[in-house]
Amino acid sequence: MMTNLFSVFDPTSSILALPLNWLSTFLGMLFIPSLYWIMPSRWSLFWSKVTETLHKEFKTLLGPAHPGSTIIFVSLFSLIVFNNFLGLLPYVFTSTSHLVMTLSLALPLWFAFMLFGWINHTQHMFAHLVPQGTPSALMPFMVLIETISNVIRPGTLAVRLAANMIAGHLLLTLLGSTGPSLSTTLVSLLILSQILLLILESAVAIIQSYVFAVLSTLYAGEVT
Repeated sequence: MMTNLFSVFDPTSSILALPLNWLSTFLGMLFIPSLYWIMPSRWSLFWSKVTETLHKEFKTLLGPAHPGSTIIFVSLFSLIVFNNFLGLLPYVFTSTSHLVMTLSLALPLWFAFMLFGWINHTQHMFAHLVPQGTPSALMPFMVLIETISNVIRPGTLAVRLAANMIAGHLLLTLLGSTGPSLSTTLVSLLILSQILLLILESAVAIIQSYVFAVLSTLYAGEVT
């Protein structure tokens, strides 16, 4: 029984008192073996094209300073998009709708970027705190503003992804819970609206994965 609207996000699935919700994070690995057949399938060719396109774009954003670094962000995109799509399936736990998952992705990446930048490019990091052309009187305020904006970056990344995943799921749950009390005509409209919302959520799943990966790439490019 659903005690409140947010109970659909509670990690309650278990067998023998062992929580199983977070195992949904690893369901994306079920798609990996199909990429290693001798004859490539349409799915493997499509995914290879996607990863190749992402590699080229991330390489452009990062620049030539760190060749091979794009694999981190392509893998990050793949992990998030698999979890977003799996969360649209019935009875599958949406791990990316929880701040525990999104912060676990954003915080270590941001901390690693900051650590790398301050150790290897200290002058560049100091210069980045004061944009070019800033008046001398405003420099202390700009340093404060830039510092705050850098510190909140992992939080904004995590909250953006989790909030967008929660919003769509809540809307689907809210509309679906009204089904038993509606007439046949309204139920038909409800089903149509649910299908349209699922299409929208599929687009959001891709867009938010892309935004998370691109912003992480941009943050990495700033410290070099």
